[in-house]
Amino acid sequence: MNDANDLSALFERCGIGASRRTGGTLVVRSAIDGAELARLHETPEASMPEVIARARAAFQRWRDVPAPVRGELVRLWGEELRKGKADIGRVISVEVGKIAQEGLGEVQEGVDICEFALGLSRQLHGKTIVSERPGHRMMEQYHPLGPVAIITAFNFPSAVFAWNAAIALVCGDPVIFKPSEKAPLSGLATFRALERAIARFGDRAPEGLAQIVVGRAAQAEALVDSPDIPLVSATGSTRMGREVGPRVAARFGRRILELGGNNAMIVTPNADIDMALRAILFSAVGTAGQRCTSLRRLIVHRSVKDVLIPKLLAAYESLRIGHPLEEGTLVGPLIDEAAFHALQLAVAEVEAQGGRMLTGGGRVLADRFPKAFYVRPAIAEMPVQTGLVRRETFGPLLYVLAYDDFEEAIELHNDVPQGLSSCIFSNDMREVERFISASGSDCGMANANIGPSGAEIGGAFGGEKETGGDRESGSDAWKQYMRRTSNTINYSTELPLAQGITFG
Repeated sequence: MNDANDLSALFERCGIGASRRTGGTLVVRSAIDGAELARLHETPEASMPEVIARARAAFQRWRDVPAPVRGELVRLWGEELRKGKADIGRVISVEVGKIAQEGLGEVQEGVDICEFALGLSRQLHGKTIVSERPGHRMMEQYHPLGPVAIITAFNFPSAVFAWNAAIALVCGDPVIFKPSEKAPLSGLATFRALERAIARFGDRAPEGLAQIVVGRAAQAEALVDSPDIPLVSATGSTRMGREVGPRVAARFGRRILELGGNNAMIVTPNADIDMALRAILFSAVGTAGQRCTSLRRLIVHRSVKDVLIPKLLAAYESLRIGHPLEEGTLVGPLIDEAAFHALQLAVAEVEAQGGRMLTGGGRVLADRFPKAFYVRPAIAEMPVQTGLVRRETFGPLLYVLAYDDFEEAIELHNDVPQGLSSCIFSNDMREVERFISASGSDCGMANANIGPSGAEIGGAFGGEKETGGDRESGSDAWKQYMRRTSNTINYSTELPLAQGITFG
């Protein structure tokens, strides 16, 4: 879809009218060809206190709406996302360069989390606790927390907002969404679906329940620094997390940080090599290597390395790189020129640190797309895990490391600052169980016989170490969006003290 009229019609269907797309100061370009898509109006920095105040006012009403009723809103949002899936998915592809299937899959994550949140709205359980004092009962409850700021990155401009917003809304929290300045149209399209759901939900939803702010660092900083925002969920680089985390902590706020990943796969002598090969391809080159869960390191046993690597090189040679909306394309563009240069710097360091490039790394399709940045996915063989390998490069660059002993593989795997996702390919039960045990992978997600990418919404998503240590999406991640109270009720006529204390 290159025709301007087709794009205009697409944006209109997604609720992003011409008045919103023109005349602003934030220039949005397509990763596909570098063409200008929009000039969005930025939210004035001076109006951020008003945005936050509206969210605080909305909280006063929304927290008293019963959680199952709040669940009805996210059910309607899921319906709107389902109806708009094809269009929102296409906006994602046009803006950030994901292939069509991945754009659609990202919207489906939003549909799925709405279904999860709907069920959750009837399961915000506390617990009853046995008291040591006769005639007493103890219990815990979870109550709404307050406005939640959601700051997203370009690589998942729709799904991460949905993960956070659906859970926050059923937990009784208004949301303020700050999409990446590199992918605001995808964020707007997803947000417009929520607005349509709110319109259907009616006046049970207070004004200011869901708001979007468009801009750059200043708007995000206003949310990070506001004491009226008890929870900030921020997705991005480790560098960004180092700035956001201390600022939120300084005001005793909560944060959910989803930061960098340097994800590895261990391939043992007991692996199904063909299965591992398919997993490597999807995880290492999908989204042009621009997922936080992309495969960065391949730790392969020396005895199977000479079998796997030739197959992997042949598979890389067959990859179709090109326009992400063309049939058969598997690898689209990098997001922008800065991402391309970062990849080139890493490729240049490989030989300087004792490694050798096995394939890829160079720019392709420059004649067809002179203002966009397509690259051939790269594989580098490294003799040891150097500083370059331990640093995340956000692009399709896979490092191959050989190992001889399983303990060595685990040590290599864990010897990086990041701890997001991980996997092992092995049909040996002992190896698999060791990998997912306390002495195995130190990541927040550890998989067996699947790659590190493509997490389902049912499990909590997040990682350890420089990945941030927080969780979002499924399981009991909802507890971060609520405040917990411990309650003791005395239904007796006595007043015994805990620990057997007598007073008076």
